[in-house]
Amino acid sequence: QVQLQESGPGLVKPSQTLSLTCTVSGGSITTNNYYWSWIRQSPGKGLEWMGAIGYSGSTFYNPSLESRTAISRDTSKNQFTLQLSSVTPEDTAVYYCATGGADTIMELTANRNDYDYWGQGTQVTVSS
Repeated sequence: QVQLQESGPGLVKPSQTLSLTCTVSGGSITTNNYYWSWIRQSPGKGLEWMGAIGYSGSTFYNPSLESRTAISRDTSKNQFTLQLSSVTPEDTAVYYCATGGADTIMELTANRNDYDYWGQGTQVTVSS
């Protein structure tokens, strides 16, 4: 059973960089044909796919967030990370990490059923 766990600060100041880590257990982030995504849900909105890193290390980003987003990985720790720069209060959301196949890439409104595993999510609030 693959498990994903998000970690990082729950409060970030405007203009700063939000950094989150997803720790994966029960499976490897280098497993063929798996893609490791970051998804968020703001109050009253749907699930927004932010980007992903693939099993080979290739990265993919939501065009609306690409200029502010960086996703990387540490295979020795079986973790992948999200950095979102220049945050504003509009970036306040529950942030999830999840994994699935290639059909999840560029699905800008994420469908929970398309993913094999999800983390429980972590609330991030952007406020001074």
